[in-house]
Amino acid sequence: MAVRRMDNVLFVVDDMDAVIAFFVEIGLELEGKGPLEGRWAERVIGLDDVRQDVAMLRVPGGHGKVELAKFHRPEVIRPEPADAPANTLGIRRVMFAVDDIQDTVTRLRALGAELVGEIVPYENIFLLCYMRGPEGIVVGLAEELT
Repeated sequence: MAVRRMDNVLFVVDDMDAVIAFFVEIGLELEGKGPLEGRWAERVIGLDDVRQDVAMLRVPGGHGKVELAKFHRPEVIRPEPADAPANTLGIRRVMFAVDDIQDTVTRLRALGAELVGEIVPYENIFLLCYMRGPEGIVVGLAEELT
């Protein structure tokens, strides 16, 4: 038995529109958005009385997706600290390969995103950086050097 693919990664958010705009600016495409509730969803995620909105964004030409969920019920639980550093247990970031890291950083900064550290080369293979966007979501950006 083998893994066939990774379908998506989920971010629970409060400002769905700001996070959608952030991922669209990176280059993802909004696939769909709408309400999600019902007993089947509650059974899958292990919560009762669930009402949420979800959005799915896809990587163009690829199979990877980012799912966003905004819970109306039950109330969300906020992590501490809100902007956890890179050595905090749990998922810290998702990384995307981009054509032009400088252009992507400039466009994300216009939406209020900030560099976590610096844009740095890795062994003359990649330029890499981490950006913190809305909701404290951290994305890694990688530009392949040719």
